[in-house]
Amino acid sequence: MEFFQHFIDLFNESAPWLLLGLIIAGLIKAFIPESYLTKHLGGKGLLTTIKAAFIGAPLPLCSCGVVPAALGIRRAGGSKNATISFLVATPETGLDSMSVTYALMGPFMAIIRPIAAICSAIVAGILVGNADDEQPKAVSATNNSCQSKPKDCCDSKKAPEKNQEKPLGKKIQQGIVFSFFDMLDDIVLWLLIGLGFAALVQTFIPTSFLSQWGGSWVAYVVMALIGVPMYICATASTPIAAGLLLSGVSPGAVLVFMLAGPATNIGTIGIIIKELGKKSVIAYLVGVVITSFAFGALTDYLVNLYNIPILSEVSNHSLSMNTFTLVCSVFMAALCVISIGKKLLKKM
Repeated sequence: MEFFQHFIDLFNESAPWLLLGLIIAGLIKAFIPESYLTKHLGGKGLLTTIKAAFIGAPLPLCSCGVVPAALGIRRAGGSKNATISFLVATPETGLDSMSVTYALMGPFMAIIRPIAAICSAIVAGILVGNADDEQPKAVSATNNSCQSKPKDCCDSKKAPEKNQEKPLGKKIQQGIVFSFFDMLDDIVLWLLIGLGFAALVQTFIPTSFLSQWGGSWVAYVVMALIGVPMYICATASTPIAAGLLLSGVSPGAVLVFMLAGPATNIGTIGIIIKELGKKSVIAYLVGVVITSFAFGALTDYLVNLYNIPILSEVSNHSLSMNTFTLVCSVFMAALCVISIGKKLLKKM
């Protein structure tokens, strides 16, 4: 019974952010020409990876909401580097989580957290680019058509102009269909699996288990093992992290949890394997974990060296089930039921 309560609470917390992510993906599909995204986020260079990290960092999207937005970028022509960089930076930090971090842990953690998030996104993006052994689907498809049919290539350049001539209502309709049906169909199963795993962790793993290793490297590994498959948003992870600090976990180990938890989860891993391949998911995980360990060690070193007071204020932070959250949860649940229902009907 406790498991189902945790699952419902996590679903309620995730629903508004997931809907926001789907809406952003729809807006990207409807209003941003593929040529524009390909130009700015389609390359494999360091600049493209850095650009994607800085674009994603301030956005208030959690680990569930960023997936459709990132896939929207990928399917609009974004490179693997940019997709992973955006996918890591966006859920690890944001304007909302930075404010909560400052309130619960003070200015030092509020500053080092987004710096670590951006660095981990860049490292993961670079590693995925190095592991990439094939052209991005959207880009390669365009290149092949240009080589074989030059006239079609000229026509494709005019496509964005034709897209701009479409009525506003038509664009919005196309974005909604893409996000709430096509995109959701691809992620719904992994989304529910990820939320279920997070509920299992909350139900069966007590805080005392996580705090027994303090600030050792074992604590880093344990926090990564818990955080990597767990579905949790950056804002929601902050009060949990504050509780871990009070229990004796070091600030560095807590930072590992706050980076690995939002940036990775079972659902996202499954979707990356499907969309980008196994090499990409390995590089993505290595980049996030290694960078989180490095910044965890740096955090503990600086805190001990300068005697930085981390817990400036601790307060309870819990989800308030208001009308807006309830409406989002009901709407999101209905969309999930419809998506799963379609999958079952196809198999019958």
